[in-house]
Amino acid sequence: MTTELLPPAQPAFILRGHSAQIHALHFTHANTRLLTADAEGWIVSWNLAFKRPVAVWKAHDNAILSVGSWSSDRIITHGRDNKLLVWQLGLADEPTMDRTLPIDAALTSRKQPWLLHALPVNTLNFCAFAMCCDGMPQVLSSVKVVQDKDIPCPILIAVPNTVDSGGIDIYQLPSEHRAAGINADRSITTGMVMALSILAESTRIQVAAGYESGHTMVFVQKDPGAPFQKLYSAHPHTQPVLSMTIAPSKDHYITSAADSILAKHPLPLCKNIWNTDLKPLKVSQTKHSGQQGLRYRSDGKVFATAGWDAHTRVYSGKSMKELAVLKWHKVGCYATAFAAVEQVPDRDGDDADASGGGGGGGGPAVSDEHSSVVSTVQQRRDQIAQGTHWLAAGAKDGKVSLWDIY
Repeated sequence: MTTELLPPAQPAFILRGHSAQIHALHFTHANTRLLTADAEGWIVSWNLAFKRPVAVWKAHDNAILSVGSWSSDRIITHGRDNKLLVWQLGLADEPTMDRTLPIDAALTSRKQPWLLHALPVNTLNFCAFAMCCDGMPQVLSSVKVVQDKDIPCPILIAVPNTVDSGGIDIYQLPSEHRAAGINADRSITTGMVMALSILAESTRIQVAAGYESGHTMVFVQKDPGAPFQKLYSAHPHTQPVLSMTIAPSKDHYITSAADSILAKHPLPLCKNIWNTDLKPLKVSQTKHSGQQGLRYRSDGKVFATAGWDAHTRVYSGKSMKELAVLKWHKVGCYATAFAAVEQVPDRDGDDADASGGGGGGGGPAVSDEHSSVVSTVQQRRDQIAQGTHWLAAGAKDGKVSLWDIY
């Protein structure tokens, strides 16, 4: 029996707006916005319903390493200008923002969102920040927390130590207090910290770190204020670790490196793997070196990597088997991001006719009818954007490809 080969997958959309390579991507506002960050310090917030920019500003004077979100109106950016910044940008703030893309105009200063926090951090490592907020009230019982009714929960931020490139600093926001530190392991030559993940549960904090030497380690603080203990160490990579991601199940994490290895590791304090031997759960030789931008999808079924060979790869979260190779960019890819898998409820007015109708009536009636049609179209487009399992990939060409394959 012969089977027809399916044509190669193609991106659903291409977002063109940056003149420098894309370093970071992040979905916000229930998948209705995508943040893209580049090597010149620019941030663009895209409306995914219309595939148009709604806010553009220069966040840093150097390349942006990572971008994230905290609550519904706070954006975190981490630049190579040794700054970690928190901006206020909610949906209500978008109409006041500049929308001219960096590629369309001279890179002059633009209006910035309101700056809420600025932390001086070490960015010589090229290591992006990691953050978490789960379990924060218990974890931070020993830390003075600033009360703010508009902030749903405080967060922890992990970054390389300011002085010791093999150590780790942990800050708490909004207090900007240095909550804890992890010293470099002097028994092993690890070099610089290259990738970080952090997880807070009950009164414990777990920090996973990947190093220049190819090592990865997990440190645990069992009680607030206690020193961190190293509970796991492995050396699956022969080249520097480039990225890591914690599974949504929070029982393991995955590392990638400049070599062609993908490795799955246990998180020692998780109940379901308490008795597991402390060694890598799986090491996969992919034969594709230089995979970075590791990201799990929110349901844990798949994860993706951005490849120096210009390919974005999708893997099974369970078996780590390669499921898809996405080819569109002609130059190296550096970042990926998944939209959260959510059930989007039906909205009122789905049966409304978007044709606009015929009938007479005065000016105000026509205006109201037009407004209603526009509102219905907007709702439908937002609903489609929210329900799409987007995978975004950013590359050296300054373009972002949007895929809808699973």
